Amino acid sequence: MAKGTINKVTLIGRLGQDPEIRFTGDGGAVASFSVATNESWKSKDGEMQERTEWTKVTVFGQTAEKYVQPYVKKGTLVYIEGSLKTDKWQDKEGNDRYSTGVVANNFGGVQILGGGESNLDSSSGMNQEPTKKESLDQTVDDDDLPF
Repeated sequence: MAKGTINKVTLIGRLGQDPEIRFTGDGGAVASFSVATNESWKSKDGEMQERTEWTKVTVFGQTAEKYVQPYVKKGTLVYIEGSLKTDKWQDKEGNDRYSTGVVANNFGGVQILGGGESNLDSSSGMNQEPTKKESLDQTVDDDDLPF
C-alpha cells in the first residue's frame, strides 16, 4: 500500500432520479443513484457556460436502508462524502470496461441539504437556487442568549 495517499470525495448536488434500492444475498441493503453537480464560467467572448457532471453514488448497509430509501428522492440536494471506486467488467465482446463512482462513507456519508423535485429545473440543467429566500436579517434579544 502506498503511503501518503488519500482517496476522499466530497460532492454537493441533486439526485436526477429516485435511488435504486436492492438487497444482497445476505440481506444487506445497497442504494445506487446519480448526483448532478454544476460548474459555470464565462467564455472568452463573455457568454455564460454551464456544465453538469453526473456522478454515480453507492451507499451500503443501514445508511442505504434506513436513511436513503425513505428520505432521499429525485431532486433532493445532498452532501456526499466517500471514496472513489472503479469497477471493471467485460462486455459481450470480451472488451474490458470500467466505471468509476463514489462509495459513500457508512456514517455521515450522505446528508440531506434541501428539498425535492420542485428544485430541479430539467430545461436548463440544475437550478441550485433555494426555493425560498432565507432571512439574513435576524435579531436576537439579550434574554435569548445562553450566557
